[in-house]
Amino acid sequence: MASLGYARVSTVEQNADLQIRALKDAGCRKVYTDHGVSGTKVKRPELEKLLEYARSGDELVVWKLDRLGRNTRQLLDLVDSLETRGIHFRSLTEGIATTGPMGKAMLTMMSAFAQLERDQLAERTKAGMKAAEARGRRGGRPSVTPETEKVRQAGQYRHAGLTPPEIAKLLGVSRATVYRYLALMANEATA
Repeated sequence: MASLGYARVSTVEQNADLQIRALKDAGCRKVYTDHGVSGTKVKRPELEKLLEYARSGDELVVWKLDRLGRNTRQLLDLVDSLETRGIHFRSLTEGIATTGPMGKAMLTMMSAFAQLERDQLAERTKAGMKAAEARGRRGGRPSVTPETEKVRQAGQYRHAGLTPPEIAKLLGVSRATVYRYLALMANEATA
C-alpha cells in the first residue's frame, strides 16, 4: 500500500509548502501538487496523474477536504470512484479516513458543512456588494479614460521625453500601467 498525497492552491501566488510538509509527515511517499487551479475546476492535471498512478490498496491523502473538491457532490463522487477502485481516502485536518463506515459518514457530513459555509460566504458577499451599490459604490477596478489625470500626466511626461520607467516613478504606478496609459492616449489620438 502506498500513501499518495494531493495538494492544491488556487492561485499561482499561493504556496503549497504547508500542505506538502504535512502530507510528507503523514507518510506520503509521493505528493502531486496543482498550482493555480481552483477546486471548482473539473480539470486538475496533477490530481488526474495521481488517480492514473494509484492502484488498489493505495491511499489518497489530502491536507484538508476542500483541497480535493469544492462541493459535496464532487467530493463524494470522487471518493466513491476511489472506493470502487479499492483506493482509500484520508483527510489529515479533519481526521477522516474511509476505511470504515464511520469515516464515510463523517466525510459526508463534513463535506456538506463545508459546502454550506462556502454558500453562505457567497451569499454574504453578494449582499455586501448589493448594499455598497445602493450607497453608490461599485466594486472592481476604477475605470481609466484618457481624461483621467494620471493618464494626461503620463502623456505630457512622454511628450517631454521621459521614459516609461521614469514616468512610472513620478506617478507612483508600475511600468506596465504607464504603458497602458500611453496606449490609451495613442488610441485617443487616432480615434
